[in-house]
This record gives sequence, C-alpha cells and structure tokens, in this order.
Amino acid sequence: MTETTPGWLSADELNTARGRMPILYVEAVPVRVDDSGEVTSIGLLLRIGADGTISRTLVSGRVMHHERIRDALLRHLEKDLGPVALPRIPSSLQPFTVAEYFPTAGITPFHDPRQHAVSLAYVVPVTGDCRPRQDALDLVWFSPQEAASAAVQGEMPGGHGALLRQALAHVGLAF
Repeated sequence: MTETTPGWLSADELNTARGRMPILYVEAVPVRVDDSGEVTSIGLLLRIGADGTISRTLVSGRVMHHERIRDALLRHLEKDLGPVALPRIPSSLQPFTVAEYFPTAGITPFHDPRQHAVSLAYVVPVTGDCRPRQDALDLVWFSPQEAASAAVQGEMPGGHGALLRQALAHVGLAF
C-alpha cells in the first residue's frame, strides 16, 4: 500500500477546497459472483449520517494527492469491508460510470450538500470475509432483485440508488 499520509488535508483545508473545486472520489459496488462470473449478491453498507439518519450506501471515499486510483479503491474497500475482504480490483480502470455530485440538488441524480464531487464508480467482486469497519454499522448482502427494489433504493440517499441501478445494468441485471 502506498503511504499517502502527506496527502491528507486538514478539516479547514478540505472545506476550503470543497468550496473552490470538484473533489475526486472513487465508489465501489461490492459484489459476490458465482463461478461463471455472474453477480449473485450486492453488499450495501448501513451507516448513520451526521444528522442521525440511518441509510444504505456504497463504498466511497476521496482520492488523495499523489494516490493511484487502484490504491484508493483498495484503501476504501479495506477501510469499509475489512482487511480480509479480498477485493478483485478490475484489470481495466475504466469505471462503469462517472457520477457528478453537486451541492445543489436536481442538476444530476447525485447530490452532496458539502461539495461538487466527481466520482469514478466500479463494480468490485470480493471473495473474502467482509466485516465493516470505521463508521459503517453493518454490511448486508442483497440479491440483485432485492437491491433493485424500491424499498432498498429508498434507503440510499444522495443518488446512491441511481448509481446502484447503473451498476446492475452494467453487469447485465437491469430490473
């Protein structure tokens, strides 16, 4: 793992940067696949937001200065799913979509009141034991049909439901 500690911004520096330019993120949709490579389940994190609301979300985080996309994906997958999740980072770094989050709701399906952010989104198979860490309460595995349901989609704020639907379509599971 690349040491990226010098790339961290202080809270004040981050707030200043968020107010002046888009911030680059990576997002990962963790999946389990069968022997033929077909997605059998999708892992969604359960988190408590700053306002106390509980929601489902994807693995997500900033790319730090001087950090490779692969390293950022691995770092955030390990941070959210645990050190033995054994993610298989795609051999191609072409994301299945680029999500553009705006602080103003309604410009795109993606909304983040803190900032304008650009996120590269990937479907990442994981084969190991996933145990959520950091600020995630739990990780729940859903069948593709359950993940596409209105009930689960309604628990995903900021456009993550739209991103999940795009991920399902990307792997041939549009519902």
